[in-house]
Amino acid sequence: MQSRLMSLVEAVANVAIGFSVAMLTQIIVFPWFGIDADFGTHLGISACFTAVSIVRSYLVRRVFNGLSVHRSA
Repeated sequence: MQSRLMSLVEAVANVAIGFSVAMLTQIIVFPWFGIDADFGTHLGISACFTAVSIVRSYLVRRVFNGLSVHRSA
């Protein structure tokens, strides 16, 4: 079982990696579609998608946790 501290470290690392991947992907892909965005715009878009990803991950985790509780009962 993972400690609470290591769960926090994992969550922070996951978010940081996801944010970095989003930024890099946007910087590479946007020009292919004719989208011209400055660095601040990339930061804002990445922040929005990161927030959505955190909420999505949390909800999926809670659903699966709920399913596992129901199955063990």
